[in-house]
Amino acid sequence: MSDTTQDGALATSNPPSEDAGLSSADLARKYGLTVSGARPGLAEYVRQLWDRRHFIIAFSRAKLMAQYSQAKLGQIWQVATPLLNALVYYLIFGLILDAGKGINKQDYIPFLVIGVFVFTFTQSSLMAGVRAIPANIGLVRALHFPRASLPISFSLQQLQQLLFSMVVVFVVTIAFGNYPSLSWLLVVPALILQFAFNTGLALVFGRMGSKTPDLAQLMPFVTRTWMYASGVMFSITEQLKGRPSWIADALQWNPAAIYMDLIRFALIDGYGRENLPPHVWAFAVAWAVLIGLGGFVYFWKAEERYGRG
Repeated sequence: MSDTTQDGALATSNPPSEDAGLSSADLARKYGLTVSGARPGLAEYVRQLWDRRHFIIAFSRAKLMAQYSQAKLGQIWQVATPLLNALVYYLIFGLILDAGKGINKQDYIPFLVIGVFVFTFTQSSLMAGVRAIPANIGLVRALHFPRASLPISFSLQQLQQLLFSMVVVFVVTIAFGNYPSLSWLLVVPALILQFAFNTGLALVFGRMGSKTPDLAQLMPFVTRTWMYASGVMFSITEQLKGRPSWIADALQWNPAAIYMDLIRFALIDGYGRENLPPHVWAFAVAWAVLIGLGGFVYFWKAEERYGRG
């Protein structure tokens, strides 16, 4: 195109761009542009997580090693902390309050130690999930990766810590006359189901904690209440005798109580089937699937919002 200026010179102008009149969305489609940090489809998200499995494992190990790096006793605290908690609970609940009624005296200490260690696994996974995004906000904003890697990694860290602690659980159990048998193999599926449940729980609270960081200050009160309602220090059925049966049922069917009872049943000879709620394995699987898969989808739904403003 050309035009004539006032002094008679010939002026030229650029032809209109072929992109003129296209909206931003049309331009993005034309040139193959995508939104930075957009949420991928669920199947693609799972694939991305699988591709980063080595990062998830390495990150969980690094966090585990760094957890007590400043303490002189180092990794011994992984076992000493829940063991000291169990000792305190035994002094208060076992000796002073006689919370072990209905449980064989010889079985009460293994009962208590298993309860403390197994509940701590769930409690620690939940707390780590709440802090997963806020505590790693620099990493979230600097790098592009599936954000679910963080809660999953922290839950895996707690599983590794529990596996170290299980050595103490086995020693205590044997010391009180409960020797290895085929029933001990039930610990493996019980811990797998609990890990799936804990991971889903970490993902749920990971999303909630990313939006409301103050939730981390509230959760210790919630988990403490949950601990007292789960029969960590006492037998739920014995303590609630004479109360409406639905109360004991509700407490026994809560997931923390179910996973503790399954491991107690596996390891303690005197803790028989009569101490378990009906259909206990069905409930264990249902909690793992419901919270595990539901928590994963719930976390994925907000993938593009993590680390923003």
